[in-house]
Amino acid sequence: MKFSQLKDMTLVELMAKERDLRQEIFNLRLQQASAQLEKPARLRLLRRDVARIQTRITQLRKQQA
Repeated sequence: MKFSQLKDMTLVELMAKERDLRQEIFNLRLQQASAQLEKPARLRLLRRDVARIQTRITQLRKQQA
């Protein structure tokens, strides 16, 4: 996910997307623990996407304050 895509999203949408990504990370970690993870690089990409979303959420909250 690119940061430019996040700029158009609202705070509520961003928080929902973050929740979904965190759930996916959790599921992938379970697969990793049972040695069934097919794409280990997906975990890294998801963590980076969560960080991008958190950055955008912080920016929006600072604008509102």
